[in-house]
Amino acid sequence: MKSLVVEDDATSRALLEKYLSRYGICEIAADGKKAVEMAGIALDLHQGYDLICMDLRMPVMNGCEAIREIRKQESVARVSAPARIIVITAYTDNESITGSLLARCNAYLVKPINNAKLKAELKTLGLIP
Repeated sequence: MKSLVVEDDATSRALLEKYLSRYGICEIAADGKKAVEMAGIALDLHQGYDLICMDLRMPVMNGCEAIREIRKQESVARVSAPARIIVITAYTDNESITGSLLARCNAYLVKPINNAKLKAELKTLGLIP
């Protein structure tokens, strides 16, 4: 599984990278703009991400904007298996949840994240057995 962790907090980034690196390649981006760039490059190389874990509130470009841009890239590239995108955030308000779903995320997890919670979601999304 090829994963991308998009998170501006270094501690959260390191924790998610530790959890996900057990399942394959795990790359990181500190903001949404960098994530969009990395996703575009991966698609150009026909090596798109299987999973993207996206924080919502980040500098430069927020998570919802980044998700919308990544989904546009996938559409243009006519990807048969788009990335599974899990929003991982501390925000539990309806606006954040609704915005994420409208941007076309596949799941929404509230911090703090632990290995068991993430693993259960990966199973639900069919990314791990």
